[in-house]
Parts: sequence; C-alpha cells; structure tokens
Amino acid sequence: MTFWDSSALLPLIVEEARSRACRQVRKTHPAIVVWALTRTELTSAIHRLVREGRLERAELAAASRRVEILSDRWSEITALGAVRERAERALGAHPLTAADALQLGAALLLVGERPRRRPFVTCDDRLGAAAEAEGFTVVTPRS
Repeated sequence: MTFWDSSALLPLIVEEARSRACRQVRKTHPAIVVWALTRTELTSAIHRLVREGRLERAELAAASRRVEILSDRWSEITALGAVRERAERALGAHPLTAADALQLGAALLLVGERPRRRPFVTCDDRLGAAAEAEGFTVVTPRS
C-alpha cells in the first residue's frame, strides 16, 4: 500500500501536464492510501479550478464523479487523534502547512512511524522534502 498526497491525485481527476506521469505511477503503486480529508481537498481543488477559469463549469460534474470513483477504490487513514499528534510533531520539524502536516501524519501512522523507504507519492516539493526527511521514498510524478 502506498500513501498518496492529494497533489498527486488531482492530475488523475483533472487533465493537466502531470496527468500522464501520475497515471504511470498509479500503475506501479495501485493500492492507494490517503488521509481521511483527501476527498475534501480534491473537491476544493476542482472548485478552485472552476473559479479560476482553468476548468469549465461543464466539466465540474465529471471531475466530481472521478473523485467519487477514485475514492471508492482507496483506503483512508481516519484516526484523527493519532494523525494530529504526528502532524503537530511534523510542524515543529518541517516547514509545512497544517494540511500538509496532516497528510504526513497520516502517512506516518500508516507505516507505524517506520517509513523505511516506503513510497510516498506527492507533487508538492515541500511536502516531499519533509516525507523524505522522515524516511519515505518520495515518488514525484513529473510532466
């Protein structure tokens, strides 16, 4: 099972420069595990893309449906208290936003705080650097 950050999942939902690379990574790492609020982050991202004019309003329903389909196939880390503890520690160790620290906290919980080079898929360079410092092997799909 591989932890995926929402930044690497969005290109699976909405076509962008990294979409092909993200699909290739998914073939290699098909068992996706995410933080419980990843679906909310993806929904926020597609609505933001519509507001910014980078996604047509007519494409919103299809993108939302792709989020639903993908979320039916992934596993979620839902242990809020345990994730929060790990996220708060990560905030002291790495320059992360709260949302990214929660992603990292969920990944750390998944691996029992022993990353041992387990894969962490992200398109976010700052989160990737923090995950690598924690001991994950960061997989960054590039366009």
